[in-house]
Amino acid sequence: MCSTQVSTSDRAAGLNAAPPWRVLQVQPMPGCRLSVQFQDGTSGEVDMSALVQGDRAGIFAVLRDVAVFNAVHVEFGAVAWPGDVDLAPDALHAAIKMNGQCVLSPDGLFG
Repeated sequence: MCSTQVSTSDRAAGLNAAPPWRVLQVQPMPGCRLSVQFQDGTSGEVDMSALVQGDRAGIFAVLRDVAVFNAVHVEFGAVAWPGDVDLAPDALHAAIKMNGQCVLSPDGLFG
């Protein structure tokens, strides 16, 4: 993945080139969990176990394979896996900023 540095001359006045919810780092953890760090320094854990292991996992069922889950990476500021599987970084950021963690289930996102 390529990254580019934005110089101050490339910024419009009053606009932040990188939103606070942009993911900078993601690390897989045991039990279908992730450690994430965002642009604004917010960091925490995402627990995907209920979503991935549930009967209604949908496209996330592929993440039951540990090798696939561990292929997690940052793509365009979001948590992503091969095969166009990704997570909305703004929702993760809001839950983690409020609760220090985010729990994903087939029924939605919980802080």
